[in-house]
Amino acid sequence: MTEAETIVDTVDYDGDYVKAITVIRTDSDEYPDGWKYRLHYGTVNGRTVLRYDNSHGVHERHTGDEVEEIKFTSMTAILEKFQRETKEMD
Repeated sequence: MTEAETIVDTVDYDGDYVKAITVIRTDSDEYPDGWKYRLHYGTVNGRTVLRYDNSHGVHERHTGDEVEEIKFTSMTAILEKFQRETKEMD
């Protein structure tokens, strides 16, 4: 049986923008690093400005329509980088 614990699950709106953060600690074989996450910053009408996720089993950074595979070092490092980058965009 797979164990999972939601660590963060928030959605914040600021005018025309939304920041949604979901972080789940899991022992699922689908997520060998132990984390399932989606860190999204975009417009309320659905345009992605910045997103980090591993929804397809690969760690990715999305900017607009661009996608790049990234190296996973730790969940804390990715969260901090996402927060820093979105703050710089404000």
